[in-house]
Amino acid sequence: MNTITDEKLAKYFDITGRALKKAKKAKPEADIILDMANRYYSDANHFRDKGDIVNAFAALNYAHGWLDAGARLGILDVGHDSELFTVD
Repeated sequence: MNTITDEKLAKYFDITGRALKKAKKAKPEADIILDMANRYYSDANHFRDKGDIVNAFAALNYAHGWLDAGARLGILDVGHDSELFTVD
């Protein structure tokens, strides 16, 4: 599917929101990772509120990308959750 539907956007907001809540600091560098992920998540909300779903979707993917990178590098503790993160 090449369309970003409201349902798809809501699904990604849910997944990334849950990932943000689950990710915990494992190393001092985690502050930078979490800050960037939270900023992109905030941007996604801003774009969605403006009706710009393409940029909202892109910002969500950037947010989750930061979280995945932090989890994969061991900077974030995600409890070995391979459903919300690419840790395996």
